[in-house]
Amino acid sequence: MSFDLPRNVILPVDAIDVRLDPGPHPFAVDNAEAIAENWQREIAAKPALFDGTVVLLSQLAYRDNRLVGRCHAVDYSTFMLWRKRRENSGAEHAYAHAVLVAGDNALVAIRMGSHTVNAGRVYFAAGSFEPIDFRDGQVDVDFNMIREVREETGLDLSDAPRGKRYHVLSTASGTVMFRRFHATAPADEIARRISAFVATETDPEIEGPVIIRHAADLPDGLASRMKPLVEWHFAGVD
Repeated sequence: MSFDLPRNVILPVDAIDVRLDPGPHPFAVDNAEAIAENWQREIAAKPALFDGTVVLLSQLAYRDNRLVGRCHAVDYSTFMLWRKRRENSGAEHAYAHAVLVAGDNALVAIRMGSHTVNAGRVYFAAGSFEPIDFRDGQVDVDFNMIREVREETGLDLSDAPRGKRYHVLSTASGTVMFRRFHATAPADEIARRISAFVATETDPEIEGPVIIRHAADLPDGLASRMKPLVEWHFAGVD
């Protein structure tokens, strides 16, 4: 199967079947020494980095509106080297975005903190899949979305109405699975809540909220994958 899905186009997804392989990722095995050396350079530049556990794909395909794949748990240090050697690495990255829609139809994103790898970048609150996001070996995408939004913003989307289906956008840099989550409060109020939460954090992951009110309202630092998602939302695609 390897990696077999259309690139640079938003596709509807009715089911996601991405499974966690208990074995090591070949990229981690083949690059162990380089991973350790690179990690020393990374933490010298950003001491706050933590060598936790994330997942990297070894297979992903789009079939009949279904996303099917296989991934492996790796150390974050492995992920950091992979970012520099992703071409022909036999590995890819996938993650999920809860597209947070305020009651006034504006989108509420976040700007990452200065101590993070993606310092200053703007996107929807999100993080890589971790082993905790899998149920019986299969990824629970909504669990990941809700967990990451809560950790970064303090908002609980557990009971928020959701879009009836997922969508996916795959590019050379990674594959994002996304779904609308609807809040009743207007964007300004949601942003106020996020800012209040960030102010209580000892070491917040994000700098703060970013409101996007229309398709041309593109803030500085917007991650490249976000422009198509913003246009998709304001075009009213279901």
